[in-house]
Amino acid sequence: MDSRSDLRVVVGDRELTATWADGAPETRVALEDTLPVSSDATRWGDELYISASLEAPLEDGREVVPEGAIAYWPAGEKLCLFWGPTPASVDDEPRAAAPVTVVARVDETEPLVGLDGGAELRLERAGDP
Repeated sequence: MDSRSDLRVVVGDRELTATWADGAPETRVALEDTLPVSSDATRWGDELYISASLEAPLEDGREVVPEGAIAYWPAGEKLCLFWGPTPASVDDEPRAAAPVTVVARVDETEPLVGLDGGAELRLERAGDP
């Protein structure tokens, strides 16, 4: 694992690293206070999401997000991982169903391309056992 990564993201049997995004300080603190977080994820196109209740408002809300975005949807209390198009997408961009706060980004999305169905999604601090 990259020693510069901030988070370890486990999707089923795939382990990824992620770094914090700029511009979402309240969401980042709320997520850091909640880690580790883990649940069976629901799949929506090339997005997985889990329930996560964070004390954070929508910050810099947007629907189109970068590939690899880890985002929080405060209205639905969901933590989402995007790696490709969703049913809401126009063309191939990752698009949320409603505005979300991008809080981090996985460093590489290639391991997610072959994901079949849903999976357990776990986020934890990098370096935690």
